[in-house]
Amino acid sequence: MARRTALKVEMVSAELFAPEAGFPDFSHEQMLMARGARLVAGVDEAGRGPLAGPVVVAAVRLDPERIPAGLNDSKKLTAERRDALYDEIMASADVAVVSAPPSDILNLNIRGATLAAMARAVRALPRPADRVLVDGRDVPPGLDCPGIALIGGDGRSVSIAAASIIAKVTRDRMCAIMDCDAPHFGFSGHKGYGTAAHLSALDQHGPCRHHRETFAPVAALLVRRTTVIVAG
Repeated sequence: MARRTALKVEMVSAELFAPEAGFPDFSHEQMLMARGARLVAGVDEAGRGPLAGPVVVAAVRLDPERIPAGLNDSKKLTAERRDALYDEIMASADVAVVSAPPSDILNLNIRGATLAAMARAVRALPRPADRVLVDGRDVPPGLDCPGIALIGGDGRSVSIAAASIIAKVTRDRMCAIMDCDAPHFGFSGHKGYGTAAHLSALDQHGPCRHHRETFAPVAALLVRRTTVIVAG
């Protein structure tokens, strides 16, 4: 008989969350703590869409007494502001970061690799969380505590916003290292996204070890090159 893996999902009534403030705040965490939670973590990812590089996930549990000012969706912040908040978060919060490389994305697909990395990040926190707020529609399987999916969560919860900043800054720094390894692709600039310059370099040089083989432009190029080799 096949074993079933239990998925812990918080059953949330409509009145759980306060009216949205228009920017991330701590109200979601406070309401969960009012219902018995002690350690609430936020989880977010960076890098699901690029053609190259890892998807990076962060889990962050903020200290309610030391929440950095100005937390927001990482995409709404300048690189300089993200870097400054990264340092503040790392100095004041419980943080875990997990990277899913292109090999994981190949084996699990991008959704599966992202959800698996989310579960690993939560398990890697210094102190176990007893509730998790996850950006998006999906609660990752394998969590050791209930999880709640918040669509647009990085603009609603400061814990998720903090996780988005940690994940984004970490991934950007990894792209700078990738750029040193394969400088002709320009990873420091486009971060692996399918810009015109990236597609041109991909067509000229072919994929490198940082590219995601199942993503359409890369997969099409691999098929085309394989066909040429076989035909020749």
